[in-house]
Amino acid sequence: MQNINQKAFTLLEILLVIALIAILAGIVIVAINPAKQTADARNTQRISDINTILNAIYQYSIDNNGDMPDGIPTGTECPGIGSSEICQYDASCGNYVDLSILATNQKYLVSIPIDPQNLSTNGTGYNMVKTVNNRIIVCAPLAEREAVIEVSK
Repeated sequence: MQNINQKAFTLLEILLVIALIAILAGIVIVAINPAKQTADARNTQRISDINTILNAIYQYSIDNNGDMPDGIPTGTECPGIGSSEICQYDASCGNYVDLSILATNQKYLVSIPIDPQNLSTNGTGYNMVKTVNNRIIVCAPLAEREAVIEVSK
């Protein structure tokens, strides 16, 4: 008579290991929170974009004896009273703020930055306004996670 010692995992042991791995994976996914990470990345892009726009406007102003590009609306808030959305480069601007002079010959901008979640055909998703004191405010009204993203100079 032959004594065979077979060593193997039982079905219960395998199921317990799979359940433990699933629980740990769930905890890691909740801790990482990919939706939050993605929203934060888009907000970081928005901050970079509006700083780029504002810096280009002021560089243009320096090169043109303090004159700002034409068509920047006067108001008090961004977004809000008096602010208007910036037009995309090479688009039909209509009621949008036309900053195409900044991207002409790529002197100040290669192209006008566009919000990562912009759905507008001609607009960039970024707004701007010039206050009565000639301060320019550029903002990102599509900011996520209740962030308020605006810069002014």
